[in-house]
Amino acid sequence: MKRIFLLLLSTSLGLIVSCGGSNSSAGKPGTKGELIPREKSRSFVAERPYGMVYIPSGSFVAGLADEDRTNTSEKAPLTTVTVSSFFMDEAETTNAEYRVFVNYVRDSIARTLLAEAAGDGFGSGKGKGKSITDYAYIDNTANQGNLTPYEEYLENQGSRDGYDASKKLDWKQPLHWSTKNYPDVEYAEVVESMYLPASDRFNGQKMIDASKLKYSYQWEDFGSAIQNKERGANYIKRESLAVYPDTTVWVKDFSYSYNEPMFEQYFWHNAYKSYPVVGVTWDQARAYCAFRSKLKSDYNESLKKKKQRPLNFRLPTEVEWEYAARGGLENATFPWGGPYLMDDRGCYLANFKPTRGNYLEDEKKGTYAFTGPSKKFRKNGFGLYDMAGNVSEWTVSEFNNSSYQMTNSMNPSTKGQADTKKSVRGGSWKDIGAMLMTGNRDWERKDSARSYIGFRTIQDIPEAAVKPKRRTN
Repeated sequence: MKRIFLLLLSTSLGLIVSCGGSNSSAGKPGTKGELIPREKSRSFVAERPYGMVYIPSGSFVAGLADEDRTNTSEKAPLTTVTVSSFFMDEAETTNAEYRVFVNYVRDSIARTLLAEAAGDGFGSGKGKGKSITDYAYIDNTANQGNLTPYEEYLENQGSRDGYDASKKLDWKQPLHWSTKNYPDVEYAEVVESMYLPASDRFNGQKMIDASKLKYSYQWEDFGSAIQNKERGANYIKRESLAVYPDTTVWVKDFSYSYNEPMFEQYFWHNAYKSYPVVGVTWDQARAYCAFRSKLKSDYNESLKKKKQRPLNFRLPTEVEWEYAARGGLENATFPWGGPYLMDDRGCYLANFKPTRGNYLEDEKKGTYAFTGPSKKFRKNGFGLYDMAGNVSEWTVSEFNNSSYQMTNSMNPSTKGQADTKKSVRGGSWKDIGAMLMTGNRDWERKDSARSYIGFRTIQDIPEAAVKPKRRTN
């Protein structure tokens, strides 16, 4: 009797388990009813972006441990903190890299204007820029029979989140910027509208109207959303801002100084292509980060075999920047250690102002009158160049004299979109050696552009994506 009861019980359990059938999310048939995830077991490996180096997670003593030679209130008290791993640009963003951003904005605006001027006729996609009609929006109806259900849905909706699926630019069509290559009068009228009017030109030289080069992007205000315990469209912020650097900073920053050649040549001349971009505000630096994130995301989406959505690029926090600048060295005065500003051959280890009024001292010692090319000085222990001198760098952090005391010890950060004072780190070509210390703090207003402030970007890494050699200072 006991054996019969056990047999019936096991049969009943079998019936209960089988009710889920093959559609159960708990596991595949044959897993004996165990909860087994269906994701592939292959581990995720972070892909290092081009031009970036890996910064391992670790803890260190943040703040100015050395003598405060400037005697300012910006001095940070010593505090032990922990920082997660991330990728960081090995050098500051250069003029050539930022010009890619500016040219993208210029081209996208030009293509939109040309598509609007082309009228309702759709481009065939087979033209070679021989007339303005080649720049019309791509005709999606030609491939109506090949659309996926989702693409048909978008066609029926007309638009999604401000994006009109029927107005897709044809980026395969070549743009002609030389007047001798304009294909027709309508094309000339559109392209010429992007230049300054003849009455505003100097010596008749054609120049793009920089005020028209505006980049539109969006970001989510996580701080407000978390504070209000909700998510949604109310916290998606949309911005559109001019992205061309303020080249006049070379004149405005220095009264009674002849810096006109730098104003006229620094950003666009190829002689300065490997020099760090300057004249960029905090908001423009963030827009560049958004563009770089979009560039990588669009590429991944274009692949036949879709890659995982890449993590976004952003500006580093103040503490992340300081941790990276120290290069894994304990209590490092400078990125190369210290306390000296020269190596054993008598050459300077960064681009800065050695003495009052003397920006060069000796050509053989390696400093520059203004900024210098990237990667000309020794890299630190993490493989980062110019973390001291050349140009100071924007961080995402709000500047506050007590921020090192009031923030959390795990990934400390003070971020506020409305806060106008932002932390700037590293010292620049115009600063004395004391300003180059890894623990030295400075700030600038977010809407200010300077001839001595640039930036570099970082990308977060999931902690489980790598096996870091953890550092503890």
